[in-house]
Amino acid sequence: MKIGVISLGCSKNLVDSEILLGKLKSAGVELTSDINSADYVVINTCGFIEDAKSESIDTILEVVDSGKRVLVMGCLVERYKKELEREIPEVEAYFGTQSWDEILAHLKLKPKYSRSHRVLTTPGAYAYLKIAEGCNRLCSFCAIPRIRGRHVSRPIEDVISEVKDLAERGVKEINVVSQDTTYYGKDLYRDFKLIDLLREIEKVEGIEWVRLLYLYPTEVSDDLLSHIKDSEKVVPYFDMPIQHISDSVLRSMRRGYGERFVRELIEKIRKSIPDAVLRTTLIVGYPEEREEDFNRLRNFMEEGHFHWLGVFTYSPEEDTHAFHLGDPVPRELKEERKTALMEVQRNVTYQKNKGFVGKRLKVLVDGFSEEFSFVPRGRVYFQAPEVDGVIYIETEKPVKVGDLVEVEVTQAADYDLGGTVIRNSEYIDIT
Repeated sequence: MKIGVISLGCSKNLVDSEILLGKLKSAGVELTSDINSADYVVINTCGFIEDAKSESIDTILEVVDSGKRVLVMGCLVERYKKELEREIPEVEAYFGTQSWDEILAHLKLKPKYSRSHRVLTTPGAYAYLKIAEGCNRLCSFCAIPRIRGRHVSRPIEDVISEVKDLAERGVKEINVVSQDTTYYGKDLYRDFKLIDLLREIEKVEGIEWVRLLYLYPTEVSDDLLSHIKDSEKVVPYFDMPIQHISDSVLRSMRRGYGERFVRELIEKIRKSIPDAVLRTTLIVGYPEEREEDFNRLRNFMEEGHFHWLGVFTYSPEEDTHAFHLGDPVPRELKEERKTALMEVQRNVTYQKNKGFVGKRLKVLVDGFSEEFSFVPRGRVYFQAPEVDGVIYIETEKPVKVGDLVEVEVTQAADYDLGGTVIRNSEYIDIT
């Protein structure tokens, strides 16, 4: 049997897809990225916002129209299983999130091993590490708690076992993900245990970088800052979704903080770790976002606190607290506001990138230019995979994916950098 898996949505969903691939491989399935040659296609869907739902449905319909036998799993199914079964009956079966074993049972497959390795779909140098499932926050706009359930932390020993496995397979950068990374351990150990987890990850031989993603702003504690500051492996990269800066909007969003808190947190991070780099995500077009609220947000972003930014347009989601507020902001205006913020951030990122020209930085090589296959491409500590920029490298000696090299930054563009490997620097082969 030959099976192809299409993974949609976020990095957390990608981990679920990689686990499924591992179980299928363990059961003797031939995996393929060529959907046309597959006997079955499994689509792991996203149901977070309207655009993601549309992409998932379009993908399902496209694969169904190709005549393939299709199985669909993931967030969209958790929310709309009955509707999907009614509207797209051509799909052979629908499954929720983390439904790997049910899928194998449907296919009458049985893994050869009780614990199957994930099949990594990321470049060999890095991998995502999901440390928890679900979320206990009740943000007014978000359906994730209703899709994924309450926060459930994985035991520390279970996480570390996976990290050791990843290290043995050549992974050198661990990107820690969950719906709410800072909440890790509270449910399982009755106390926040992210720092304890980080200490254990840092002990694993072969892991060079640890990057924390999805930090809830109110839980970025002094102790966490102190640990990151003193760590040799946890990079000073803070991915904190603030969502907005207007007090009235944040209050309606039920975020639990306001503008003053955000400003004080940024100042505290900068004071504690001068080299820290910040990323955030914002929502524009929220039902109670007035023109003055957006202008305040745009002015705040022009101050240049963040190196990286992602912007979503508000999507009304059933069974959320904000759903009853309707969707009064026209789609065109939402898109205008998103475009305006991204243009502001483009200039901010360019100025920040220019500040690195002439500096020497470690670069983890994780691929080659898509346009010029002979040009190595990598990332520095302030560039997360997939969502941030990259650095293109000039070198006299060949490098390969997984090498950690010292590079002098020579060029800066809106999002990407260019640099030259320092001639007499040592190449650290970490593959």
